[in-house]
Amino acid sequence: MGAERQALEHHDTELEIAPTTAAAVPLKRRGSRGGIANWGPPVAVAVLIVGLWYFVGSVVLEPSKSYLLPPPHEVFAVYFNPKVAPDMYEALWNTAVVALGGLFIAIVLGIVWAVAMNQAKWIERSLYPYAVILQTIPILALVPLIGFWFGFDFAARVIVAILIALFPMVSNTLFGLQSVDAAQRELFTLQRSSRWIVLKKLQFPAALPAIFAGMRISAGLAVVGAIVGDFFFQRGTPGIGALISKYQARLNAEPLFAAIILASLFGVVVFWFFGWFGKRVVGKWYDFA
Repeated sequence: MGAERQALEHHDTELEIAPTTAAAVPLKRRGSRGGIANWGPPVAVAVLIVGLWYFVGSVVLEPSKSYLLPPPHEVFAVYFNPKVAPDMYEALWNTAVVALGGLFIAIVLGIVWAVAMNQAKWIERSLYPYAVILQTIPILALVPLIGFWFGFDFAARVIVAILIALFPMVSNTLFGLQSVDAAQRELFTLQRSSRWIVLKKLQFPAALPAIFAGMRISAGLAVVGAIVGDFFFQRGTPGIGALISKYQARLNAEPLFAAIILASLFGVVVFWFFGWFGKRVVGKWYDFA
C-alpha cells in the first residue's frame, strides 16, 4: 500500500507540474516571434493594397481612364524625380512646422483648460459646452473668418491646426483628472492636502496615460489641420496642401498621389512618435495601450 500511495502522489505531482511547464513554452515562443507578429500583418495588408492597386489600374479601369489611378511604381518614382521631389519635401517641411506648432499650442491650451474645469463643477459646466461647440463646428465654415481676421499666411494655418487638435486634449485630460481612485482622493483629503498638492501628487500623475492618448489623437488631427490650412491659405511658403491643390488643378495624377501618400506617412510618424513617447514616460507602471 505504501508503494502504491507513493506512486499515486508522484503521478499527481507530474499532473500538477506538466500544465505549468507546457504553459511556459508558448510564452517563450510568443516573445521570440514578437517582431513578426507586430510587423507581419501590416506588411501583408500593404502588399495586398499594392496588388489591388495594380489590378484596378490595369484591369478594372478602361485604358482611357487609366490616368485616374497611375501604377504604384510611377507614383513612387516621383519621390526621386529631381524636378518634383525637392518642392514636395520642402512643402512637407513647411506643413510639419505648422502642424507641430499648432499641436504644441493645442497641448498647452488643452491641459490648462481641462485643469481649470477640474477645479470646480461650475467651471466645467461653464466651459465644457464651448469645447464641444468648437469640436462640432465644421472647420471649413471657419476658414474664411480665420483668413479675414488673421490673414492667409502662417498664423492662419497654425490656428486651423489648433482648432482641430484642441478638443481631444481637453476631453482626455479632463477624463484622466476625474478618474482618480476615490480611496486615494479620500486619503489626500484626510491629510488636508491643498488643491495644488492633490493636482500635483495625485491627479496629474494618474491622468498621464489619458493625456498621452489625447496627444496621439491630437497629433494626427494637427497634421490634418495643417494640410487643410495649406489647402486654403496659399500665401507665403506653400505646404503640402497647396501642392495637392496645384496637382489637382493640373490633373497631375502621379505627383498628386505621391503628395497624398507623403502627407499620410507624416501623420503616421507623428502618431507613432507620441505613442512611443507615452510608453517611455508611463509604460513602466501603466499598461499603455
